[in-house]
Amino acid sequence: MKKILITVFQVSVTVGVLYWVYHDPNRRAQMVEAIQNAQYRWVIMGILAYMVVEIAAAFRWHVLLKVQKIHLSVPRLAGLFFIGMFYNQFLPGGTGGDIMKSYYLLKETPTQKAGALLAVVFDRFIGLVALVAITATLISLRYDFLSQKPETRSLLWLLLFLLGSSIVFLLSTFIISGFKLLHSLPARFPGRDRLIEISAAYHLYARHWRATLVAFVASLVAHVATFTTFLFAAYALGAAVPIVNFFAVMPVERTISALPISFAGIGLREKILQIMLNGLCGVPEAKAILIGSLSFLIILVCCLPGAIVYLFYKPSGAVARVRFGEMEHEVVTLEHEIGETES
Repeated sequence: MKKILITVFQVSVTVGVLYWVYHDPNRRAQMVEAIQNAQYRWVIMGILAYMVVEIAAAFRWHVLLKVQKIHLSVPRLAGLFFIGMFYNQFLPGGTGGDIMKSYYLLKETPTQKAGALLAVVFDRFIGLVALVAITATLISLRYDFLSQKPETRSLLWLLLFLLGSSIVFLLSTFIISGFKLLHSLPARFPGRDRLIEISAAYHLYARHWRATLVAFVASLVAHVATFTTFLFAAYALGAAVPIVNFFAVMPVERTISALPISFAGIGLREKILQIMLNGLCGVPEAKAILIGSLSFLIILVCCLPGAIVYLFYKPSGAVARVRFGEMEHEVVTLEHEIGETES
């Protein structure tokens, strides 16, 4: 029931915000004109840029799996990666694809289940660390630019709150892990199993710091390529925004639209870009909204192979296709077992 209510809430927010940004007939007419005059060679460039995102993220995961001594064939590695990419876009919470990727990886590596799960957890974690690093750098360099207007300043403060929360979380996990405080946490402490997983991953990947550094650099490449995808969508629609200004806006959009309050960030993405690009860069509202929708369409096209792979993918073991709820239950159960073992 809780998951159903969350999904209903996300869909309601998505529909409400989409109506908010698209309901004006004059704005829609401007959008039609922008689409008719679009330069589609930049859309192709956007697709190529997002392919760089996928290559960098897949390489990062490959590096982290090697630390765990998990070696998959390229077709299976690519298959699991694309399944995760696609379903992270569409399953509630933004991490459903990680559940599916974890489940199938567990079936591929029945003797290395703990290592497989830790690799998925640390893959998400190192991506967060890279985003925090990029965001902190861009905000410190472009704070005056981003805080020019009251509307953009409000979004900037929200970003700073989320950034501060992320930094507190990262520091907390480091302190809890470094001072071995996990055993002091009560059994019902929220997120205890995940903290234990991150702690175990810390200890392992700290010993393999070169691989961790490579994964971090791959994360930076993936984030910058994502920003570039959106930039090319802007160019396609005739919004010639200076790259330094556009990239300063992107952490605001990427971070806030990732909040699990709308379905795959749809609606939030468009509204944030409408406020930021119009208020700071002079992009017409219709084009700013379309930049968000076109970028999402590019991402969808690039992630679509994951849906096709899922239809035909079969783990190495003789495993029948199961429902997502069963996958989630098995992954959560293993997380709890790891927590009990480590603590």
